[in-house]
This record gives sequence, structure tokens and C-alpha cells, in this order.
Amino acid sequence: MGLIGHQLLRSYPLLQAFAKAGMANRLLVQNVRCITVIHGDINKLSVKVKKFVEDGVSLCKPDNIHIVDGSDAENEHIIDIMTKAGMVKKLKKYENCWLTLTDPADVARVESKTFVVTPAQRATVPIPKEGVKGTVGNWMSPENWEKEHGERFPGCMKGRTMYVVPFSMGPIGSPLAKVGVQLTDTPYVVASMRIMTRMGEKALQGLGDSDFVKCLHSVGQPLPMSTNLVNNWPCNPAKTIVSHIPAKNEISSFGSGYGGNSLLGKKCISLRLGSIIARDEGWLAEHMLILGITNPKGVKKYVAAAFPSACGKTNLAMMEPSMPGFKVECVGDDIAWMKFDGEGRLRAINPEAGFFGVAPGTSLDTNPNAMYTIEKNTIFTNVAETNDGGVYWEGLEKFTPSDATITDWHGKPWSRDSGKPSAHPNSRFCTPARQCPVIDPAWEDPKGVPIDAIIFGGRRPEGVPLVYEAFNWQHGVFLGAAVKSEATAAAEHKGKVIMHDPFAMRPFFGYNFGHYMKHWLSMESRGQTPKIFHVNWFRKNDAGKFMWPGFGENSRVLDWIIRRCSGEDIAMETPIGYVPKPGTIDMSSLKDDVDMEGLFTLPKKFWQAEVAELRNYFEEQVNDDMPVEMNNQLNSLAERISKM
Repeated sequence: MGLIGHQLLRSYPLLQAFAKAGMANRLLVQNVRCITVIHGDINKLSVKVKKFVEDGVSLCKPDNIHIVDGSDAENEHIIDIMTKAGMVKKLKKYENCWLTLTDPADVARVESKTFVVTPAQRATVPIPKEGVKGTVGNWMSPENWEKEHGERFPGCMKGRTMYVVPFSMGPIGSPLAKVGVQLTDTPYVVASMRIMTRMGEKALQGLGDSDFVKCLHSVGQPLPMSTNLVNNWPCNPAKTIVSHIPAKNEISSFGSGYGGNSLLGKKCISLRLGSIIARDEGWLAEHMLILGITNPKGVKKYVAAAFPSACGKTNLAMMEPSMPGFKVECVGDDIAWMKFDGEGRLRAINPEAGFFGVAPGTSLDTNPNAMYTIEKNTIFTNVAETNDGGVYWEGLEKFTPSDATITDWHGKPWSRDSGKPSAHPNSRFCTPARQCPVIDPAWEDPKGVPIDAIIFGGRRPEGVPLVYEAFNWQHGVFLGAAVKSEATAAAEHKGKVIMHDPFAMRPFFGYNFGHYMKHWLSMESRGQTPKIFHVNWFRKNDAGKFMWPGFGENSRVLDWIIRRCSGEDIAMETPIGYVPKPGTIDMSSLKDDVDMEGLFTLPKKFWQAEVAELRNYFEEQVNDDMPVEMNNQLNSLAERISKM
């Protein structure tokens, strides 16, 4: 007999509404153990999805199954479960907003515990120079993965409900969209995936009996737990592992309930598996925002921009331009899937349906549109709370009454003179994109939006100019490969160390970085490639002060970029690329005193050191997989700088 048995109605105290509606049924396991399906009809699942659920139940041994439909009533029920368990707290100041405080051991992506599983190591990562530790991904053999998997997942959901979460990455029906099904044992994932993806019955209907990405997730704490809960947040940090198995189109994540470790559509599908699928199908899956900018003449261009995490992607994607008559509209703030259409035009979709943004630093000064977006239907994680039921984090000081009582992300009283942050540096808001006041009208167009420019950037306090343009596509790919930035709080890194983050994808490569560069180079033969630029909002002067005001003033740089895309003669050649001719960045009405000459100074010693360091990085990390075209670009840059 198969695993699926006949349907039986059954009522559980917390699920009486579902049972009364006749939606409860059972899964009959081969060892004669009956698993109650407390919501949804398991016999309406496709053969492939049903088999995936059966296998998950046999492995993880949950007590119940809940097949997610994505409805409002279901979401209210999921929130009620979390509220009663102490996992979330209602924020009374806002409409349908909730606060979660996690175990302090589970607050960020776990890059060191994230792996891609392939038979050949070189398929996943370049083989670094002898004696050098690789930094562009982590490989695991199938044999080791089977061992690690077998030590974790058997019986991991005992006492818990297994949620079956069908979701679409991208607008349902888009030729670029991909469907996943996630099995998880935490309602926090269900509530968050409802915001971040197109989740529920429509995703299943769009799937039919086609293949899908199989996602298995567990917090790794079967009941009864052998350890004490911290903040009512189950996790198992000592055993956390996030694995991608491209050959099986599978992801398995164990031990963490947080962010990209548990919301498997986020980085796992969108970037790691997504980049592999994109390579195989001839498109690009990138860590990029997408925005449209319209000038006073009504000319609109779309750009995609890649910055490392916590480097201002969301601020730029929702920017309020300081330049009169300009309008910026947001398609996405984090992920871009880009493919050439039938006419050879590069088009992009945002595969996500929500924003999972960094909270600290977000304010009405830096990103008012984000603040308006998060006023309702939002899940906040690891932020502080005010006594009136509002949220607080670093950056909201001037917008919060000085006499407000604040509880920090540990759930303890906090004062402004404590010397400690109130919110975790990687605290987040999870909010629907459709609520954004400047969401682009075409943000869910299944065809995607046409990309006119690709921008790379990072936090570079010295030497790197405000903006420059690549000489050509190959040079632009080199600019992407050479991206460096200060480390962020989005992962385990500490401090302000300048790190290589090629294409802003270093933590997210699904395959060998050298092969990834070759794939980018190949795009030139597939269609009309857009211009490529590099920006740096973060250059500092000798006094350590930022030289560029940033935020809404960045529209002045975007204006120059789209004018270049329109063919205006406003650039001059330098050894590193084309920079704006003096006076071609519109500085009218700018109140700040900006040292434009200093922003574009190219110190020869800095760039000589940059070339030497890049050469060492590529030789050590990419080694034999470095494309000859990229070595040629590096050699040409060195030669041009030597003549400065």
C-alpha cells in the first residue's frame, strides 16, 4: 500500500474551524502510523508533490500535516498559533504587524555552514592555490551530505506539524518563474513565505504535474525538546546546515529558523540554485535591485544594481529623488532574474513578492518609502519595541519621543545611554512589496522590464570614484568580478574589513566562480547587452567624513547613467573607465558642499595596490578557472595605470 490513505475527518482543539469545514484527512504511513492532515486535501496534490510529502513524512515523522493555501483565514490561524506559543507579539501601534525575537544564536545567514553538493568539487568552487582557503563557496560531496543529512533529519519533526508550502518565485505564469514546495516545521516560515513569495493554491495550479524545487526545512528540535527554548524560538545552532543539491533540484536546511536559512525561496532558490538553472537555460540570476527612473521629459529607463548585503540596495530601490521632476519606481530591492527576449532585449523580473530589509539605518530621512511600506502587514524580527507598541532601531532616534520606554531585541529594558544597540544589526522587516508607495506598475509583468544599465558597487572609503562606466561588456564583467566592500552584519562577519564580494554574489554562487564569469561573458553573444557602471556612495575624505550626501542625491548619478544610455557625450576616458566630464552631473539645487574633484581623483598608488591585490585574489581564489578574458582585462588595467 502507498503512503496516502483514505480521507478521515478529525478535530483538534486548535484546528476546529478547519476540521468542521471538512478539510482534515490522514496520511497512512507504512508502519501503520496515521498522520492527520489538519488542513488541505492531500489527494489533490500532484503525483510528484504527493510523493515529496510522503518522503518527508517518512523521514521527519511529524505529528500532523498542514497543506498551505495562502488564504487570509489561514494566515490569521498561523499568527494565532505563534502568538499562543510566544513566538510573535502584536504591535498595537500598527495594522496587522508583529514582532519576533529570536534565539540570539540564530540571527543571520550561516555562510560557513552553507554548502552546494556536487560529485566534483570543481563544479561548485574553483580549486584555490595550494595552501589557500577558498572564499567563494563551500563544497560538499554527496557521500558527506548523505552522512550529515542522516544525522539530522530522521525524526526531526516529532511532535510538530509539517507545513507543506507551495510557492512561486516570480509572477505566476511568467516564463522566468519557478515553483518550489517547502516542507517546514515552523509557522514563522509559513507567515514569512506568504509575504515573500506567491504562496498557496495558485502556485500549485501553475505547477500542474511539472517538476519543482524540493525544499526541506526543520528547526531541528523534535518534541519534547531536550534543551530550553530561548525567546520561544526553536533552533539547533550546533547542528545547523544549509545544503543545495543541484542534481536533485533540492534544498535541505536544518537547525535555523532565521531569514535566508529558513525562507528557502530567498537566497537558496533565487540565487544559489537559481544561478545554476540560469546558467543551464542561458539567463542570469543575480543579487540585484531593479528600479525604473523617469526624467522630467518622460524618458524612463530601467536599471539593475548589485551591491553586497546592507549596502543600501533597498534605499536606492525606493529612493525619493532630490532632483525636481524625477521619479523612481521600485521593481525589486534584492533579486533580479534576467533573460533576453525574442527581440534580443534583456528583461528582468523580481522573483520575490516582498522585502526582507535590514531595519537599522532605515528611517524617514534615509528611506521614507520603506517606512510607509512597513506600517501594516509586516513581521519585524529582532528589532526593539516602544511602550506604545511601535518599533525602534538605530536610526529612529529623532523620530521617537525622548521619554519613550524601549525594550531591546533581547526583551530587556534599554536606554539610549546604554552604549549597546537596541536592535540587532541584522534585524529585519518582512513586508509585502505591493504596499510600497513607489512600486513600479510593471513590477509583476510576466515579461519583465527592459534593462538599460547594470550597476555594481560597494562600500569603498578611498580611491574609488563616485561613478564610472565600463569600456565594453568584457570590461564590465571585470568590474563585477572585482567588487569589494566593507563586511556587513548580514552574515557572521565582524568589523569593517574590506572584503571581496564579486558581483555581490560571493555568499550566493551556486557554482564555480570562474565558470560564472565565463557565463557572464557568454551573454554578449545572446543579445543586446546593457551598459555597465560602477558606483561608490561611500568615499571618505581625510577627516573620515563621507564626501557624497547619498540617498536622494544619488538620483543625480542615475540621471548621468541614463543619459549615457541614451548616447549623450558626457563622459571622458580614464585608465579605469569613462567618468563624467566636469559639470555633466547635475548639481543644481544641491545644498551640500561637495568636493566633486576629490570624488573623482584617481590616486596612482591606490590603483597600483588595487591591481596587485586583485591579481593576488584571482590567482589564489580562482586559479586555473580564471577566464583568459578576465586576465587580459586585469593586465590592460595595470598597463593603463602605469601610464597615469
